[in-house]
Amino acid sequence: MISLDFNFNILTRDLSHYLENQVKVGLFGSGVGLSLVLGFSAAYTCYYLLSVAKKPQLISGGKKFYQFLREQCPVVTETYYPTFWCWESRIQTLLRPFVTAKPGVVYRNELIKAADGGQISLDWFDNDESFAHPDPATRPTVLLLPGLTGTSRESYILHMVQQSRDLGYRCVVFNNRGVSGETLLTPRTYCAANIEDLETVIEHIQKNYEAAPIMAAGVSMGGMMLANYLGRKGRETCLKGVVVFSAGWDVFECTASLEKPLDRFLFNSYLTSCLQASVHRHRPVLEKCYDIDHVMKAKTIREFDERFTSIMFGYPTNDDYYHDASPVHRLKSVQVPMLCLNAADDVFSPSHAIPVETVKQNPNLALLITCHGGHIGFLEGLWPRQSTYMDRVFKQFAKAVIEQGSRLTDLS
Repeated sequence: MISLDFNFNILTRDLSHYLENQVKVGLFGSGVGLSLVLGFSAAYTCYYLLSVAKKPQLISGGKKFYQFLREQCPVVTETYYPTFWCWESRIQTLLRPFVTAKPGVVYRNELIKAADGGQISLDWFDNDESFAHPDPATRPTVLLLPGLTGTSRESYILHMVQQSRDLGYRCVVFNNRGVSGETLLTPRTYCAANIEDLETVIEHIQKNYEAAPIMAAGVSMGGMMLANYLGRKGRETCLKGVVVFSAGWDVFECTASLEKPLDRFLFNSYLTSCLQASVHRHRPVLEKCYDIDHVMKAKTIREFDERFTSIMFGYPTNDDYYHDASPVHRLKSVQVPMLCLNAADDVFSPSHAIPVETVKQNPNLALLITCHGGHIGFLEGLWPRQSTYMDRVFKQFAKAVIEQGSRLTDLS
């Protein structure tokens, strides 16, 4: 292993000396182009190794959980090497859906009834060929929650299904109402603050597989929903452990970040249009209760929430909804082991809003913060088609919770 303990200024000086004294031809001479490329490549490599590739920061409210993660999930102690050519936050965020492979997964769809008469779409991967857990009654179950407009077909969900399949576990994806092609039966969709549908889903899973351990993973808004669920339920849940990826901890800070000019152009407008498209698909049932024309004129997520989401769920103002939806206010009440992965450069969840001090006060919580990774990015490798850093965190933590969960029964 080459030591990185050297002075970067000395390296820069030596490279400059080389270019000035070793290359004796003119600017357009045969040797200059190659020398410049080699010099730039060397400088870029050194910058990458010194400033980009770093070990993540692991923070926990208790020594027991901290040691458990270091022993059972070695990925939390390893240097994260973002993809060499696309480590910048926005590039990672934008490229992941296009460069990562989509594993072939055949789901079994199930529609279950909600208390208000609506229906919830679940996509099951039963993994009946599991060698590690051949008995369906005791086969561990992993509940997956996609992001704001995501479904069971998102690449990050398919990768987690693949990782669970390799471990011999069963998966079930909770699709939020109205996003995966099912008919919206009542004028109600979903939001990060409301956990009624999630409670229904978890109770349904437990009822069908009473002897099987259950853990959950949530991505972005799915992670926010899981964190809010755990904060409200305390110990009254059957979940053995939870892992959350790229969650927005303070919705006010998240929306403010996404309203900066570049991020509004790259992300905010697109996500708003996706939300509006879902509303338009279910317009016949929704327009009975809401001013859909007004909703369709929203230009940002905040405007969409002001005109639709906060009204649907009965909040006096949008600020009241955003406060209720922010998981940071409920983290102190979480009583189930929860690992949270965030990138410090995530524009959806800015680093100053990551609840480091709150996590330090709860022994059931742990934060894993990488310097880079963007929002649901965490690409690694020269051509990141397969596993990402996020996938490796998920696989190791899921295995640890399922197979070593008895060590996590009392983390205080």
